Amino acid sequence: MDMGRKCIAECLGTFWLVLGGCGSAVLAAHVADAAGYPFGIGYAGVALAFGLTVLTGAYALGHISGGHFNPAVSLGLWAGGRFPSSGLLPYIVAQVLGGLLAALVLYGVASGKAGFAIDPGAAGAFASNGYGAFSPGGYTLGAAFLAEVVLTAVFLLVIMGATHRNAAAGFAPIAIGLALTLIHLISIPVTNTSVNPARSTAVAVFAGENALGQLWLFWVAPLLGGVLGGVVYRLLNRND
Repeated sequence: MDMGRKCIAECLGTFWLVLGGCGSAVLAAHVADAAGYPFGIGYAGVALAFGLTVLTGAYALGHISGGHFNPAVSLGLWAGGRFPSSGLLPYIVAQVLGGLLAALVLYGVASGKAGFAIDPGAAGAFASNGYGAFSPGGYTLGAAFLAEVVLTAVFLLVIMGATHRNAAAGFAPIAIGLALTLIHLISIPVTNTSVNPARSTAVAVFAGENALGQLWLFWVAPLLGGVLGGVVYRLLNRND
């Protein structure tokens, strides 16, 4: 299949991931009725939303592009010997573009509510990622970096195992979606969960200078984790 079609699929899949996952955080996580009674979906609902976007996106588009929807996944699969280096830059550009388009749509929807405003000084503003004062739970840079590296590495192990030729056919998106859900359940309080530089970049553009100032971590740590996971899985299966 030609690279153009693959990149369009990656763009669409990342668009869906950011719109569904970050959209649930911005629009549905913390909602209250007129009397102030909360009925939002909370952290657990946001975690499930991210998992569902990957699951459904992989079933819809995975046969076209492989369903990466994440620069760290593309780099990790390359490190694991599953993806050619020639596809890295086109995929990453498509993923970032898809994320930005989704964030633009999300901003357009969210700003349609009276009183909507993004507070750039708030932790998790517009579903952005952060550490220190901008971590939902006040976690340090070191804790955030460690969480993002380790969880992205584990995510790659799951992806590579679930898509191995000896794995049960047709079930990979379920395992991958559930893994991403679990990752969010663990780390939303720590960093608001990235493990995906395209997702982090998309909302940081709208969240403002604080999110943009910390964005470096949400590129470096997931990419490092992706490579780590890919290399470890490759070593484990070197004779396979």
